[in-house]
Amino acid sequence: MRNQILAAATLLSLLGVQAATAETTVIRRDAPDTVVVDRPSTERKTVETRDRGDGCSSKTVSKENEYGDRKTVHKESCD
Repeated sequence: MRNQILAAATLLSLLGVQAATAETTVIRRDAPDTVVVDRPSTERKTVETRDRGDGCSSKTVSKENEYGDRKTVHKESCD
């Protein structure tokens, strides 16, 4: 009788472990493609900073590459 109870308990515990592993979900994702951007060999950069007397200042950064592409960013801040 004792062996039957022990065997039943063992069987139930194995079924419980199997049921727990059946609920496990594995998600695999591929690595994203890498993007390589070559910077031009010659690039001109100018920085202009203006400080007004009222606590405000501005900064303008301009970049131009060898192909003539230009990007200008202007930032202004007041304390």
